[in-house]
Amino acid sequence: MPHDLPDHPHAHLPPDPALRVKALETILTAKGLVDPAALEEIIDTYQNRIGPQNGARVVARAWRDPAFKAALLADADPVLAELGYYGRQGEHMVVVENTPQRHNMIVCTLCSCYPWPLLGIPPGWYKSDAYRARAVREPRKVLAEFGVTLPPETAVRVWDSTAEVRYLVLPMRPKGTEGLDEAALAALVSRDSMIGTALPAAPGQAQP
Repeated sequence: MPHDLPDHPHAHLPPDPALRVKALETILTAKGLVDPAALEEIIDTYQNRIGPQNGARVVARAWRDPAFKAALLADADPVLAELGYYGRQGEHMVVVENTPQRHNMIVCTLCSCYPWPLLGIPPGWYKSDAYRARAVREPRKVLAEFGVTLPPETAVRVWDSTAEVRYLVLPMRPKGTEGLDEAALAALVSRDSMIGTALPAAPGQAQP
């Protein structure tokens, strides 16, 4: 097979994934196929400007500001746009709130529609056939596998994202966080808690 030939380009790449990426970047740059400055801009965008930290800031502000929370739940798009969280893969957002009576969980059963401006790149498991099928069929079992066990009286609502609408879970604020500022609250909010497959961390506890 071609991939087994010793002179195939893949045979010269190092085994470590990070080194492989760097080697490919070097090869593509040398061939003039990649602009290093443009590549650095893309990496910076997804590491520092697009990612779960954006969604976490939104959640933290909603926990601290009742008026902001009410506006977010009523019509998320203008609220998020004002914060700069909009654009491709971030259109038509709906925010759903977890309560003691209802736990929300997000899936995309057809593909992997996902709010990139708020949560960054979707995790591999979110795109998997197993999650997409089982989240709808047996959500409590899926949640248990993620380490989330809910009281029997808490209903589970599964929301199916599409190209027309994407969802963000507003988790319940952990107890004992009354004195925390917005930055400290945001640090408790994980990507998975905004998908509904985790709960926010308690004060002093690392994110799951």
